Amino acid sequence: MIFKALRSRKTVDDSVFDAIYPEWIQKLADRHWTPVEIARIAADYLADEPNKKILDIGSGAGKFCLVGACSTQGRFYGVEQREPLIKLSKEIAQKNNIGNVEFIHSNIDEVSFASYQAFYFYNSFFENLDRSCPIDKTVHLGSELYYAYSSYVREQLELTPAGTKLATFWSNRDEIPDSFDLEISFGNVLHFWKKRR
Repeated sequence: MIFKALRSRKTVDDSVFDAIYPEWIQKLADRHWTPVEIARIAADYLADEPNKKILDIGSGAGKFCLVGACSTQGRFYGVEQREPLIKLSKEIAQKNNIGNVEFIHSNIDEVSFASYQAFYFYNSFFENLDRSCPIDKTVHLGSELYYAYSSYVREQLELTPAGTKLATFWSNRDEIPDSFDLEISFGNVLHFWKKRR
């Protein structure tokens, strides 16, 4: 019912959507997963053409990709270093016949951005700076990783062609190259960027 509602562009409350996840995932929702309405707005911006390939940098439980795939005609790819979250995301997509989404178990610094046309970033690296609410204890965290990952993303985005779109949510902007211009800002947390050169 949730995904049918999303496909019909109906409003879905976050508490209803998050109920598809195990309880421990639900408890992390406010801190780590993109709200449904934010995911919808960002997906609409990024998937401005059918089958456009959109990479979610640090997809976590897959919420942004799942919402985006049901709400648009884009193709969504989520990369996540935690294998249990990838397995869970894949199970949800398969169970609900969401075919335009794929989840990749990998670290971001092993992914080439050349295969994708637009990007979503909900500060997935911040967990390395603020360890007060970790997702789990399966990966090493440290401030050096925050800066290394941010630098890698910035370098990869710099290699993308002019016109590439990026949506950021709660970003420190450390990963955004100077070649990207801010197009639209929603408050101080959701920003849409486009590469000018």
